[in-house]
Amino acid sequence: METSMFIHPSMAFLALALVVPFVPKSLWMNKAFRGALALLAPLIALYSIFTVEPGTYGALEYLDQALVLGRVDKLSIVFGQVFSVIAFIGAIYGMHVEDRGHYVCGSLYVAGGFGCVFAGDLLTVFLFWELMSIGSTFLIWQARTEESVGAGFRYFVYHTVGGLFLLGGLLLKYKATGSFAFNAVDPSGAHLYDWLILIGFCVNAAVVPLHAWLPDAYPRASIAGAVYMCAFTTKTAVYVLARGYAGWEVLAIAGTCMAVFGVLYACIENNARRILSYHIVSQVGYMVAGIGIGTAMTLNGAVAHAYAHILYKGLLFMGTGAILYSVGTAKLDKLGGLAYKLPWVMVLYMIAALSISGMPLFNGFISKTMTIAGAAEAHRTILALGMEIAAVGTFISVGIKLPYFAFWGGKKEYVGEVKPLPVNMYVGMAICGLLCIAQGVYPHMLYQYLPFPVEHAFEPWHLDKVINSGLLLGFSGLAFYLTREIITPHAKLNLDFDIFYRFIGTTLMRVVCWPISKVDDVWTEVYNTIGLRSLIGMGDGTSWFDKKGIDTVVDGSAYTVRNIGRAGAKVQTANLQDYLALAAVLGLGIFALVWYFG
Repeated sequence: METSMFIHPSMAFLALALVVPFVPKSLWMNKAFRGALALLAPLIALYSIFTVEPGTYGALEYLDQALVLGRVDKLSIVFGQVFSVIAFIGAIYGMHVEDRGHYVCGSLYVAGGFGCVFAGDLLTVFLFWELMSIGSTFLIWQARTEESVGAGFRYFVYHTVGGLFLLGGLLLKYKATGSFAFNAVDPSGAHLYDWLILIGFCVNAAVVPLHAWLPDAYPRASIAGAVYMCAFTTKTAVYVLARGYAGWEVLAIAGTCMAVFGVLYACIENNARRILSYHIVSQVGYMVAGIGIGTAMTLNGAVAHAYAHILYKGLLFMGTGAILYSVGTAKLDKLGGLAYKLPWVMVLYMIAALSISGMPLFNGFISKTMTIAGAAEAHRTILALGMEIAAVGTFISVGIKLPYFAFWGGKKEYVGEVKPLPVNMYVGMAICGLLCIAQGVYPHMLYQYLPFPVEHAFEPWHLDKVINSGLLLGFSGLAFYLTREIITPHAKLNLDFDIFYRFIGTTLMRVVCWPISKVDDVWTEVYNTIGLRSLIGMGDGTSWFDKKGIDTVVDGSAYTVRNIGRAGAKVQTANLQDYLALAAVLGLGIFALVWYFG
């Protein structure tokens, strides 16, 4: 039913993307104006989300299809809310960026994310899904490095394939049902098209082994662009999975595997942003597992963890981005001693690190424990145990390893050049850090928006949960101490399923290129033996024709004109008697001709 007015957040960001290229340069180079313009769309989105009433908005008829741009309910509101918050923070953090492309691409990307969250049908989801893919690809290219170009192309190929699965599924669904309706799917009655759509969603959720695009692309994205990317692509996928695929056992198992797999590779990585990228895989695993288990508590846990994750992961990427901006590298083997050079970056990073580790007083504690406790209450002991193991690896890699080697690393002080950070980067990080702490201290700030009703409200601040978290973190610290020699960062790139994908790519290239090269070899030989000789013969023929034909005519005409000119020159004697005699001869000649023929 159509209800009160709803300002769709996507429209604000699309308008921003349209306006930015036409702003005069004199205005654009004014940081205050540029920042105010960039903040306008997130502020409109925040106002819209916090004032809208649940209902259906923006129903359109297109090609005999009912497209719904605004399905507003508790689930879409909570995701729209956190998307608005991180868009606002990201705009502040990137306010110093002068490249218009960043604002255009970022706005298109964010608009795509909002469009998917509020879409009421699969066709609308698909349209905004592809917009998000295009915008994020260009955000990777905004880094303007050789590595980012290749990563952007690989990223786009992955998401094109995922989009094709999604498109194939929704077209088959329409053929079978005559509808693009986006509703919950019962796993016991799933059809082929439901599985195809699920695969398309899982690509964006970075479900292992479909995840390789994430640790490949995110570390190579622009500094400010990565803040958006760590929030929207995977969490939009979490939203659509929660909307359509709650209670699917395959997701419960896949999510737990993601949680463990991500931390294992994060522990052996050297690049700080690549460590965080693997932890996106791991943390999204908690959400996917919660959705797959399918109880009200685990679904709320998945939503709460998505909300918390967007905040603390955004802060983690802002912190490592600040390091990259200041010293020009995010590789741990080249860092160390930065605590004395960038003390506030270190403090704000540690807020995020303790949040992702599930430390009490931080928002990761109130979200992660809900998912794990929900799994245990659903008697999914192995899944709960897998998520607890992943929590250990999280604190080891993000809470201890990364900050130790980046900010200390046994070095008294970083000896390289440290570029000062713009104030707006500190402001963006500070807002994010305050929200991480506020939600951890006052869980109701987040819990009041959770969409699924439960019989008993989850209470994180119980003594057993606090002690359990403390013991887990203490054990993680001990594990780091015992394995410190093993997980010391080394200057190398670790490949996981990328090896498999690169093998497929190399094999495919060989399969395609080998016959083409053979055809090219044969054609080259034919050309050398027949074609080249024919061309040489044709050249000789045209040369002969030019010499004997064209040159003869042209030269003959030239000789004739020259002889006539010489004769005329001889006639012109400048003697009056000669001219009179010539005139008489011509006159007699004409008279003779007239008399003879007349």
